[in-house]
Amino acid sequence: QVQLLESGGGLVQPWGTLRLSCAASGFTFSLRAMRWYRLGPGKESELDTSITSSGGVTNYAASVKGRFTISRDNTNNTVYLQMNSLKPEDTAVYYCTDPLENWGRGTQVTVSS
Repeated sequence: QVQLLESGGGLVQPWGTLRLSCAASGFTFSLRAMRWYRLGPGKESELDTSITSSGGVTNYAASVKGRFTISRDNTNNTVYLQMNSLKPEDTAVYYCTDPLENWGRGTQVTVSS
């Protein structure tokens, strides 16, 4: 049974930082690309970042490029999202997902002063 468990969200001030984690189980993590999506209030889901199975290639949405960094630890079956210089518009529920459309429950990120 595939499980994806996000953590690390919270309330942060503008220009602050957060590091999200997604612990994966139930499949061979090192063989799957992973993605982080987000769903903001009143918005459609947006693709934020993706990373290949080896971690060698990453992609970012224009809105987060240069501020967010995706990485992974295939030994510990975890994918990370380092978020710097956070803006109020980054407020959303962040989900990790895999190419087979497995989703975690999400973690809330709120950027507000």
